[in-house]
Amino acid sequence: MTSTDVLFRPFTIKGVTLANRIVMAPMTRAMAEGGIPGQKQADYYRRRAEGGVGLILSEGTVIDRPAARNLPGIPFFHGPGLEGWKGVIDAVHAAGGKMGPQIWHTGSTRGGAWEPQSPVESPSGLIGPGKPRGKTMSEEDIADTIAAFAASARAARELGFDVVELHGAHGYLIDQFFWSGTNLREDRWGGATIRDRARFAAEIVAATRAAIGPDLPLILRVSQWKQQDYGVKLANDPAELEAWLGPLVAAGVDIIHASQRRFWEPEFPALDGAEGLNFAGWAKKVTGAPTISVGSVGLSSEFFGAFAGEGSGTSPLTGLLARMEREEFDLIAVGRALISDPDWVRHVRAGSDLKGFDAADLAELV
Repeated sequence: MTSTDVLFRPFTIKGVTLANRIVMAPMTRAMAEGGIPGQKQADYYRRRAEGGVGLILSEGTVIDRPAARNLPGIPFFHGPGLEGWKGVIDAVHAAGGKMGPQIWHTGSTRGGAWEPQSPVESPSGLIGPGKPRGKTMSEEDIADTIAAFAASARAARELGFDVVELHGAHGYLIDQFFWSGTNLREDRWGGATIRDRARFAAEIVAATRAAIGPDLPLILRVSQWKQQDYGVKLANDPAELEAWLGPLVAAGVDIIHASQRRFWEPEFPALDGAEGLNFAGWAKKVTGAPTISVGSVGLSSEFFGAFAGEGSGTSPLTGLLARMEREEFDLIAVGRALISDPDWVRHVRAGSDLKGFDAADLAELV
């Protein structure tokens, strides 16, 4: 069996040291009554800290904007919601864990049949190319949104969180500004290039950095794919990737959380082949920033065989350790496996049997 030691090397950034390289990926649970996290959320995250997760990233939690969430159980990271989050971070710290909130605005996306009371907002009043939904944001809306992201981040620092993550992926508001299919603006918030359309995100990053100070690590989650279209690529080559992500790192991002649906797939196979760098690998290469990779980690029952390269070679874990040994990326985020098993990390380290993801566990906070 291949050693998993690489997963358990400490990682330090800006004075924050993680015990290992495993991150709990943000996952929407939508179980915060009235938008306020309670004891069940505190216990849920505490169990993952006790289970050995190096860094916990919270479910998406929204800023103080009308229609910032697309499901009624999504928690707020403002107002009365902050007292609930204080209980969460205190519980995680008491268990020896490290945690950051994922700060979010869902834009014009739908979470289901539920509709917010206020009109949804987006760069151009679109949910996807040629698909109107909600209103186009005004200059005032944009300024207030930037300020709201910064205010939530400042609150995270004041509550004692260890890092902050901004959600700029998966077709939500920040990502709708990145995407030419949903950003048709002709003012300074739009433009023909990805660098132009990244200005909104860069302003959020800069305002957030000013709000949290120079020493709190800031993570930005980005993706090529959108929930509206899995095949979208914002950057078709490394030059476009650098034009997109470079200004965001310059504005204050410390770690890029590069989301892809399957972490083992190469981002630009025409350049470096079927075993080439994945999205996180290329993001690190073009920016020099540390990166988190993510995408279907731990969903195979043949977990340890996959580490060793055994079996059919189709396991999601094939090649993970080799990629981390050569420092293609720095951290690996695990999602659904941690929904079903709070002790997943501890079991990996011990080489014991792993519980697979069970969709029935989505109905409760295990």
